[in-house]
Amino acid sequence: MPGLYFEDFEVDRQFRHELTRTVTEADNTMFSLMSMNPQPLHIDAAFSEGTEWGQRLFNSMFTLAILIGLSVQDTTLGTTIGNLGMSDVRFPNPVFHGDTLRAETRVVSKRESRSRPDAGLVEFEHSCFNQNGVVVAKCLRVGLMRRRPVAGGA
Repeated sequence: MPGLYFEDFEVDRQFRHELTRTVTEADNTMFSLMSMNPQPLHIDAAFSEGTEWGQRLFNSMFTLAILIGLSVQDTTLGTTIGNLGMSDVRFPNPVFHGDTLRAETRVVSKRESRSRPDAGLVEFEHSCFNQNGVVVAKCLRVGLMRRRPVAGGA
């Protein structure tokens, strides 16, 4: 399913994304090492057992990437020009190996681009939940979205 064009988005429109993702120990270790993050809370089981969590935490940067990724099919697949920024990124609760993540998105605002007549800016609020419905991540994201092509145009 292709993503939506700028004109298709309405402020306060909500999406409950159907894709889910169960995160694994291998995901966490690989991402942490590939991103040069040697934090023992992510990669050292013995160290993590001695923390308040009692186990390794899933890397929050990967949680953020999964959150955005889960939203793409319903919103921006093939219709985004690029991300312009993210703000208010929060991780109110931890993610652990074996958690299954799902996402919801709300359109916060939209406006036509002042410099690109073929595009508009859409602000999304993304929320990520674990299998128990607990919020594990939230962020605001602004996407530069393509406008719907004019029929018969170039």
